[in-house]
Amino acid sequence: MSLHRVVCLLLPPQSTFELACAAEVFGLNRPGLPTRYTFNVCTERPGPLPTLGGYDMSVTQGLSALECAQTVLIPGWVQRGSAPSPNLMAALRRVHRRGARIVALCSAAFLLAEAGLLKGRRATTHWRLADELAARHPGIHVEPDVLYVDLGDVATSAGTAAGIDLLLHLIRTDQGAAYANQVARHMVMPPHREGGQLQYATLPLTDRAPDSLAPVLDWAAERLHEPLSVDDLASFGAVSTRTLARRFAEQLGTSPGSWLLRQRVMAARTLLEETDLAVETIATRTGLSSAANLRRRFHALVHTTPAAYRRSFRHDASGMRTPDSEGLPT
Repeated sequence: MSLHRVVCLLLPPQSTFELACAAEVFGLNRPGLPTRYTFNVCTERPGPLPTLGGYDMSVTQGLSALECAQTVLIPGWVQRGSAPSPNLMAALRRVHRRGARIVALCSAAFLLAEAGLLKGRRATTHWRLADELAARHPGIHVEPDVLYVDLGDVATSAGTAAGIDLLLHLIRTDQGAAYANQVARHMVMPPHREGGQLQYATLPLTDRAPDSLAPVLDWAAERLHEPLSVDDLASFGAVSTRTLARRFAEQLGTSPGSWLLRQRVMAARTLLEETDLAVETIATRTGLSSAANLRRRFHALVHTTPAAYRRSFRHDASGMRTPDSEGLPT
């Protein structure tokens, strides 16, 4: 399998957190996990690059490094009030035209806007900057409440940890749910947060918060094989279904039923990748009741069939993708 080439475009003064997130997700070789990405950094003017952390980094590669990238990742743009150089704009437009994926974390959405890559399209950024982005670029449909927006060729994220959510989502898109879950496990991160979830919650999602959903989510995640309903979740949480729905909207930006369905489909994706189980068996194990229901729900959320997904993302014990066996049940 060829490695997917990720190149980070650094912009002075570089935010150290967003860069560290990108390097953590794409740049580490993890024990027991096959390497699927290469990771490099570049900047417009190679040499010492100042950071927000008060130190300089030595960056040796210039914009020509973008020409070989399959994903160009921009980990923030602190100088969003200044005009980017024509050379930088031309480089971004050029890599976009040839089909590279461009990913902007947090304030880097402003750079994509300056390049004209978001005109007439959906995008997000840190909630504190959303009004500014919408005012400066009225042709963009700014979504201030979501964690990230992935349009395929271009993706944008909210601030801080939402960038990690987007990067794990991209790994899931590239390599499948099982591989992304392993990366998340190595990082001690939740395996999946939907892009449509709220950027921030009215209450922290921890067991200590009196109205937190965390105990309910953990309880339900361990029982996906059971025919759980929204009433069951409300009963475990000792609240009414109306109160449960309100807390899901406040803390996750979704409904209990939608959250539960996505967890079931996510579990089905992992089983399709890691096992040879028939779809009927997977449907039973994930609480989707039948192969027909699994296929319908799977297609609605993943936009492909279980059989096609398995062909794309099934791996052998070494972590390499393998073609379906003869007669493999779908």
